[in-house]
Amino acid sequence: MPLVAGVDSSTQSCKVVVRDTGTGAVVRTGRASHPDGTSVAPSAWWEALQTALAGAGGLADVAAIGVGGQQHGLVALDADGRVIRDALLWNDTRSADAAAALTSEVGAEEYARRTGLVPVASFTVTKLRWLADVEPDNAARVAAVALPHDWLTWRLRGYGPAGESELGPVLSELVTDRSDASGTGYFDPVRDAYDRDLLALALRRDVTDIVLPRVLGPSEHVAGRGGILVSAGAGDNAAAALGMGARSGDVGVSIGTSGTVFAVTDAPIVDPSGTVAGFADAAGGRLPIVTTLNAARVFDATAALLGVDLDEFSRLALAAEPGADGLRLQPWFEGERTPNRPDATATLSGMTLASTTRENLARAAIEGVLGGLAYGLDAIRAQGVRAERVLLIGGAAQSPAVASIAAEVFDAPVVVPAPGEYVALGAAVQAAWALTGERPTW
Repeated sequence: MPLVAGVDSSTQSCKVVVRDTGTGAVVRTGRASHPDGTSVAPSAWWEALQTALAGAGGLADVAAIGVGGQQHGLVALDADGRVIRDALLWNDTRSADAAAALTSEVGAEEYARRTGLVPVASFTVTKLRWLADVEPDNAARVAAVALPHDWLTWRLRGYGPAGESELGPVLSELVTDRSDASGTGYFDPVRDAYDRDLLALALRRDVTDIVLPRVLGPSEHVAGRGGILVSAGAGDNAAAALGMGARSGDVGVSIGTSGTVFAVTDAPIVDPSGTVAGFADAAGGRLPIVTTLNAARVFDATAALLGVDLDEFSRLALAAEPGADGLRLQPWFEGERTPNRPDATATLSGMTLASTTRENLARAAIEGVLGGLAYGLDAIRAQGVRAERVLLIGGAAQSPAVASIAAEVFDAPVVVPAPGEYVALGAAVQAAWALTGERPTW
């Protein structure tokens, strides 16, 4: 049977999986690291993708490919298809004031009605306002706005700056999907249309001629080099939902660089509080989502503080009683997105001579992260979404302590799927869908 490839270009790394369309079996994989930071040159993602593809055996025998990627990152291009400045990523909070300004200018309820979300520093629209206010010369050069997966798909098809690409800077060939477009802050996931008035408000200029990626449907594709089909791609959480085979009643909880709670539903979600973002999914439905900035790296930092590896960190946490004898960690080490506290810092409280132990600190770190995600689950439920089971994924989900404590924190059955690169697996599902015209039931 034909082979398809799926890509996960995440904050930390690029992963590639190649799957058999007949069985869904993974036949080979590749991986490459991304640089640290909240502002990154997109060229680093392109180089990592080339390395990961080579590690996965290349594309010579692959019939279709899909790209999943970290959402919201601002890839601003000039008229020659060149990246104007390093991309501001989702976790770059310098646009917090811009988010507040846009919310004030439009109104939270009106913004939620028009886009399904209320601006916070993560969303692309706030980074465009920051660019207009802080780097106006760069803002004036913007000829196209893309997200990480849009730009990588464009480059993968052979487009890019003159002299660096086979087909040159054809900006009109930029494509995206509903899931990633719905996280920009200038797209209406109900009408499936861009809101250029909001884009103009953000950039403080006329945007009539600015190119925005064409939005493809779940099974649509465009031509790639060498006859390969390239699917629409997706935002990382929407791709993960495809990879897990999530259906109505399923809630995904992903614990990676960020923490996310997302559900599969058919009903549009409008939350004027901004807690739940009413994103689209990659299968034609909705993907309401709550995102936290502080997740697995909290475990890394606490383990380093204790001088142990993650296995010992898990053992310590399981040796403590639920509630950690009153020791509480509010894990806002990098500010926070939900709730919207971009300037917050972490707080450790409830310290007594009895409670301040290595075991309790380890458990408090896990309970703190999971408590924030449980808050997100409650917020999604408050929008009328059913939560029949929680699918716990991400690297931290494989920790015995995280899985065990999650079963105590979430008031729904918790399932930990087999370890896997679910974003890349989902991108491969979409590639197979584009190739065959039917969503796989692997």
